[in-house]
Amino acid sequence: MNWLIAVVFIGVYIGMALGRWPGLAINRTGIAVFGAVVLLLSGAISGEGALAAIDFATLAVLLTLMVLSSQYAASGFFDWIGDRITNLGGGPRGLLAGVIAVCGILSAVMTNDVVVWAVTPVLISGVVARGLDPKPFVIAVACAANAGSAATLIGNPQNLMIAEFGNLDFGSFLMVCGVPAVIGLVTVYALILRSPMMRAQLTDGGVMAPKRKDANAPQPVLDKKILTKAVVATFAVIAIFVFVEDRALWSLLVVAILLLSRRLPTDQVLGRVDWHLLALFCGLFIVTGAMSQDAEIAKLFRDILVTLQIDHWAVLAAVSLAGSNTIGNVPLVMMLLSLGPDWSQSMLHGLAVFSTLSGNFLIVGSVANIIAVEQAQKAGTVISFAEYARLGVPITLISLALALGWMTFIS
Repeated sequence: MNWLIAVVFIGVYIGMALGRWPGLAINRTGIAVFGAVVLLLSGAISGEGALAAIDFATLAVLLTLMVLSSQYAASGFFDWIGDRITNLGGGPRGLLAGVIAVCGILSAVMTNDVVVWAVTPVLISGVVARGLDPKPFVIAVACAANAGSAATLIGNPQNLMIAEFGNLDFGSFLMVCGVPAVIGLVTVYALILRSPMMRAQLTDGGVMAPKRKDANAPQPVLDKKILTKAVVATFAVIAIFVFVEDRALWSLLVVAILLLSRRLPTDQVLGRVDWHLLALFCGLFIVTGAMSQDAEIAKLFRDILVTLQIDHWAVLAAVSLAGSNTIGNVPLVMMLLSLGPDWSQSMLHGLAVFSTLSGNFLIVGSVANIIAVEQAQKAGTVISFAEYARLGVPITLISLALALGWMTFIS
């Protein structure tokens, strides 16, 4: 079955890179599920092997964060925070700084994809009302969410996988990865502020055009009881990552408690869960599991990574940059963890930082970027591949170089 496993693996990861298979409407999730089904039906991987390959802990924690984000959305928090951001003073410079700071911080305690999905539409509406071009601000949301999410174990899906794989400590991870995350946020602000796209919006003294208020427009309202429950649950999740070893089951307890509500129907809470992403994870876990469970193929892959000297910081950064912007950072991390050599704790920290910051390079570098661009398009703001790259490429290269220096310095 070696040849079939290799063919399915290559076909699935080509689909991850292209986003689809040519001539078909199937997307990345469908491709991963199709590949997993082919391997199961052919006997290339057994049912027991497939279940063993699926990382239950990662899926459980990711589901928890999605339900937690749904709780915040139900409270009106995202609409409220988006409205507050767009009403910040300090001109376009202050607005840009606020967007980056808020999105970076929120992404460190929620999944970056959810933050981008929730904040982008509200931000565009507020920025347009001020007479400003929303393009640089949308790019700032995506890049800041990616950079900020690098700081913690719960900031993005790939960090969750790395955390469960290496049983990493929340505090030590924050100490190591928080610095390059902050560096990344500062880099995002500095380069977007100096970009032609942004400079064109700076008037004399950087004064922002007055906001045109619509008297009939509804004002965001916070449901404080629902928000309080979400905040308490957030601290509970962080405490679980700090103090508890069995994170998966305790995280699911948080989900169960959030579902116990007299006001929020279960359908509303679970309706915001990205089931497509969870299905994508399951499919990829099975496909990469088939590879790792085949001794010959796994050995060949590990030998390639050893030859490349993946344990060197510069090589790991280069592989992260190339892989994140072809097959995507989540499939890349899943593949490296399943098929790569033995990972030390410091190398896992580096993989988390490099794979996350690399996601800012191109639109296809991370799901957060794609969500931001799609949300902007729905709101009437079209950001081209080239427009994003003109900011994303230098932001990524500089932040990666500085992160590489930091990881080398502390190792």
